[in-house]
Amino acid sequence: MSLVTKNKIFFHWQIRTIRIRDKEKIKVFLKKIIRQEGKQLNEISIIFCSDKFLYAINKEFLNHRDYTDVITFDYSQSQEISGEIYISLERVLENAAKYGVTLQNEAERIILHGVLHLCGYKDKNKAQKKEMTAKENYYLKNIFSSTWNIKKIFHVEHQAKFKLKCLQNMTL
Repeated sequence: MSLVTKNKIFFHWQIRTIRIRDKEKIKVFLKKIIRQEGKQLNEISIIFCSDKFLYAINKEFLNHRDYTDVITFDYSQSQEISGEIYISLERVLENAAKYGVTLQNEAERIILHGVLHLCGYKDKNKAQKKEMTAKENYYLKNIFSSTWNIKKIFHVEHQAKFKLKCLQNMTL
């Protein structure tokens, strides 16, 4: 018997300050995008974590000494995508404020951003960033929002408590 999981998306929390009300809808959305990109889903793990945790990963595995909102480890083979997407909840919160969007909208964009990396998109230069942002905007507008009411998917528990916890976790 094989222990290999296929066509699976998993959610994990290193810190539990955000919950997703309907994980299945997020999974459906991501699977549609993966199919539209001409890829097949093997397995993706999406890990919500603290800045401190993601900073340590960035430093250890990528030799970068800065904070980031998302790190994607791509284990894909050919057209079958697999990987891990680590998302800093503090960066999502900061980005939402910086860009004047809701925490939910920014979380959706960051999850999509990680999946687009697994589909082969890069964002190392200006042209690549422009293409990545255009893909994000297209999918968020045409597939995500047309599939269901996105306002009901994410729910931040105890917003003030979350912000305080974010600030505490930023100390190294």
